[in-house]
Amino acid sequence: MNPETAESPFIRACRGLSVPHTPVWYMRQAGRALPEYRAVRADVPMLTACATPDLIVEITMQPVRRYGVDAAIFFSDIVVPLKAIGIDLDLKPGVGPVIADPIRDASGLAPLRPLSAEDVPYVTEAVRALVKELGSTPLIGFAGAPFTLASYLIEGGPSKNHDHTKAMMYGEPELWHALMDRLTGITITYLRTQIEAGASAIQLFDSWVGAVAPDDYREFVLPYTSRIFAGVADLDVPRIHFGVGTGELLGLLGDAGADVVGVDWRVPLDEAARRVGPGKALQGNLDPAVLFAPFEVVERRARDILARGRAAEGHVFNLGHGVPPSADPDQLTRLTDLVHEATTS
Repeated sequence: MNPETAESPFIRACRGLSVPHTPVWYMRQAGRALPEYRAVRADVPMLTACATPDLIVEITMQPVRRYGVDAAIFFSDIVVPLKAIGIDLDLKPGVGPVIADPIRDASGLAPLRPLSAEDVPYVTEAVRALVKELGSTPLIGFAGAPFTLASYLIEGGPSKNHDHTKAMMYGEPELWHALMDRLTGITITYLRTQIEAGASAIQLFDSWVGAVAPDDYREFVLPYTSRIFAGVADLDVPRIHFGVGTGELLGLLGDAGADVVGVDWRVPLDEAARRVGPGKALQGNLDPAVLFAPFEVVERRARDILARGRAAEGHVFNLGHGVPPSADPDQLTRLTDLVHEATTS
C-alpha cells in the first residue's frame, strides 16, 4: 500500500485512527443507478464486463468521479472466481446467479478445483490500472464468503429460505465441510490476488449468512471465515466483514477476524458497537430505502447515524445494503457532501 493511501481517511477509520472527516463509500456504488454505467453496459453481459479490464476500470471509477467518495470498490461479482474455474453459471438480469448443475451430493464437488491468479488475469490487470488512476484514493477488493457461495451452488440460484443449503449443512455435515473447505481456498486466493495487485482493503460479503442461527454459525461457518481473514492477515490491509440480517451475529462476525464489521440498517450503530465489542471499527448503516425520501429525511437519518457511530472505535459511513438500482444519484452526491461537511474537524 502506498503511503498516501495508507493515510487516507478510509484506511485510517478502518484502523480506528483519527480522521479529518468520516469517510464514506457505498456498496453497489458502481451500478445501475448511474446513467453512465447503463451506457457502457448497454450491450455487454455482466460476466463479460467483469472479465474486461478497460470496462472494470471505467465502471469502478464512475462513482468516484460523480460522488467524491473516499474509496472505490472493484467492479466485479462474487461468482467471478467460480466462473473462472469452470463452473457452468450465468448472471441472469433480474434474477442473479443461476447454476446449471447444483451441488446435491459428493460428486458435485469435483469441478471445484483450486483457483490460481492465472485464472483471473483480468483482475490483476484491472486492479493495477485502477491503483494508478485512483492515486491516493483506496481501492477495496472483495469476494463472496463461502456460506453465500455455497448457497448459490446448492440451491442453483437465489433462495429465500435456503432449504437445500440447510438440509446439507444439518444432514450431511461431512459434505458441507468439504464444500466449505474448497470455497475457502478459492476465496483466499481470489482476495490475495487483488491485494497483491494493489488493493488497499478487502471486504468479504456474506450476503445470506443472516439465515443462520448463532450456534450454527459457530459450527458451520465461523471456522471458514476465520481461515479467510487469517489467510490474508500477512498482507496487512484492513479486512471488512458484511452480511445482511446479521444483527444476532455481529459479535461473531467480529470474532471471525475482521478489522471492520459492516452493519445493515436493522441495528443502530451504538448498539452494534456494544454487540461487536472493542477493537473493531464499524461500517454502515443508512437504510437504502431512505434515499427515496426527501433529502431533509436523508439528512436527519444520516446525522443520527454519524452521532451513533461515535460509539465505535472507527466509523466508515455506508448504506446498510447496496445502492438500489432506481436511486437518484444526486441524493448520493448530496449525502456524501453532507457526511464530509458534518464531520470535518
